[in-house]
Amino acid sequence: MAIKDIQNDIIDEFSMFDDWMERYEYMIELGKSLPLIDDQYKTDDNIIKGCQSKVWVHAELKDNKIVFTADSDAIITKGIIAILIRAFSNQTPKAIIDADTDFIDEIGLKEHLSPTRANGLVSMIKQIKMYAIAYQTQVQ
Repeated sequence: MAIKDIQNDIIDEFSMFDDWMERYEYMIELGKSLPLIDDQYKTDDNIIKGCQSKVWVHAELKDNKIVFTADSDAIITKGIIAILIRAFSNQTPKAIIDADTDFIDEIGLKEHLSPTRANGLVSMIKQIKMYAIAYQTQVQ
């Protein structure tokens, strides 16, 4: 499934909820379903800089697609990274590099986060894009 299609699915899912408390609860549920990072990757190298909470993201190249795993010590942040991983995992580096992140604004996520969490969100996106740039050189 293309990144844009996944992002549209996420927008549709969030539009089912009337208020932000329900959306937060949904994000927490998404965080519980997150493909967890292996403990060996919970290192300082994999911590997202700029996040208030601890967020670890690991990326591997498999069959020319990047597979992300992650974890966080905070439930909301875990939900945020779960949304990003759902959108960008199992995609080619080029698709990730070229993808926009407008869906974040469309679901209203940034405006409903504290400034520090919003900064963390931007840092998570940057890190995912950086992995894609790094892996792009290894793809034919």
